[in-house]
Formats: sequence, structure tokens, C-alpha cells
Amino acid sequence: MSDSAYVPPEVWSWNKPSGGQFANINRPVAGATHEKTLPVGRHPLQLYSLGTPNGVKVTILLEELLALGHTGAEYDAWLIRIADGEQFGSGFVAVNPNSKIPALLDRSGSKPIRVFESGAILVYLAEKFGAFLPTDPAARAECLSWLFWQVGSAPYLGGGFGHFYAYAPAKIEYAIDRFAMEVKRQLDVLDRRLAESAYIAGAEYTIADMAIFPWYGGLAKGWLYGAGEFLGVHEYANVQRWADRLLERPGVRRGRMVNRLSGEPATQLHERHDARDFETRTQDKLGATR
Repeated sequence: MSDSAYVPPEVWSWNKPSGGQFANINRPVAGATHEKTLPVGRHPLQLYSLGTPNGVKVTILLEELLALGHTGAEYDAWLIRIADGEQFGSGFVAVNPNSKIPALLDRSGSKPIRVFESGAILVYLAEKFGAFLPTDPAARAECLSWLFWQVGSAPYLGGGFGHFYAYAPAKIEYAIDRFAMEVKRQLDVLDRRLAESAYIAGAEYTIADMAIFPWYGGLAKGWLYGAGEFLGVHEYANVQRWADRLLERPGVRRGRMVNRLSGEPATQLHERHDARDFETRTQDKLGATR
């Protein structure tokens, strides 16, 4: 090890920017940085989000619920621009004290209910509408096990591999190799599971698929971090088959568009307030800032 290797101090202190793409919003304390009231639309469900993998989980479920005829799942999806620090506004922090997207406010009852953390939102909505979460004890346990597998695994893919491969101010071989190894192990876990099952939790499509697809399906299809070739994602044939199968679903395709800020303009719907927004959007509207 060279003499210039970093030696941690006895007590860490925040005395310089962390570096990287998100340095301006990273900080070691919680709470609001500014006053800002969240907008409220006309539907029972108010979603405050961004079209990242965690945000897409929820919009896929909402669109799938609507496709099943659950009219109570109508929702307003408000854009939260995390690069601008909007997640630190007082209104957002009141819904999610962790200042992460997505955050949901259910106003269908006498008192609004806040739900934060994407996995919790999926379970809450699946139970509220009685869909995409099996009721048989064994099937339910399998579904929830895979859902929480995703919740526990995604930080290795996003904050670990994704950060050091795509966003860190310097390429660190050890960090990239460490997290690439773990992400490939996770892809192998999924590929082996999908060799024996049509969907993640079994024969039925569930919230486990909706949670895992935006991360690992997106990785398999080359959408995340431009790392498909680097990670050899073509090797995972069962993951590829599963991802293609989900992409055939209109609810998945619509859910991927909501609150999205990247990609071709035709694939973006910055905010969603009515099902007709998918048909009536224009390029000018997509480029506008609300």
C-alpha cells in the first residue's frame, strides 16, 4: 500500500464536498432545507416521485391496478427533481422524513395516510386493492421474501456498483470490482430462480416482479449506467426472457414513462394527472417545467 493511502481519522467530520454528480445534495443530516408546500391534485392517491427505478416500481403497480379496473387507484404523480433538492422541501419531508422518492399520500379516507419507502408502498397498495399480493400463506411468503430481497439487494446495485461505476469523481478499481462481483451474483440468483418459475414469486405476476424489474430488468436491457456489456448481462437468459415478458404489459410500459426525465421525449411523461395524459401529451408539454 502506498504512503498516500487514505487513513480514516478517529472521528469523521463533514468538512468537504463528497464529490461526484450528487455532491450538492448529499449531507449527513436530515430534515427540511426550505419551506415548500406539496401540490395536491384531485385523485385519492397523491404520488411525489421521479422516474428512477424506485419510483417506477410504484407507477407500474398503479397502472396495473387501473388496468384491472380498480378506479380507486387513480392518482396524481407529481415530479420531484432530486438533483435540485426538492426532496428536502418541508412538504415532502412531512410525507417522507427520509427525503427519498417515492412518497405517497392516500387521501381516500377521513385522514390522509402517508406511506414512504417503495417496498412499503407496494405492500400498502397491494393490500388496499387486494391485487398482486397472494393471499395463500406460502405464496404470500414467497412474494414478500423476493420483495425484501430486492429492497436489501438494490443498494449494492445502485449506491454501490452504480455510484462507483458511473457517478464517482474517480474510478476506484477495488470498489468497482467488489460491487460488480456482487451484482453479477445477484443476477445469477435471479437467473436461477427464473429458470424454474415464470415470474419471480411463482406462476403469478406480483409486486415482487414490479419491484425487481426496474432495477435488474433495467440492467439486463442496458438501461442502467451503460453497464450491460461490462456486466455481461446477455449471459442471464432467463432474466432476459422475464424482462421481455414484462415489457409486453401495457401497465409496465406506462409506469416506466411517469415522472421520467431521461430518454426519448416520447418515453417521458413528467407528471401524470389523468389516464388521457398518455395520449394527449405533446413534445412541448414534455419539455416544459411545471
